[in-house]
Amino acid sequence: MNPDIHLTLHHTRATELRAEAVAPGPVRAGHARELRTRLGWTLVEVGLRLATRPGTAAAAH
Repeated sequence: MNPDIHLTLHHTRATELRAEAVAPGPVRAGHARELRTRLGWTLVEVGLRLATRPGTAAAAH
């Protein structure tokens, strides 16, 4: 692939991200809520994996 294509895609994505950053409040608030929810569930999943992994302190009790 031509390196210029990657650079063009990078510039296009950067422009899209800048547009999202200055989007009106309700769109950004919904995005932040979605991000918090995804992060929360990821932390729950990691915690459950740690708690059920053999040899951990939580599983030994």
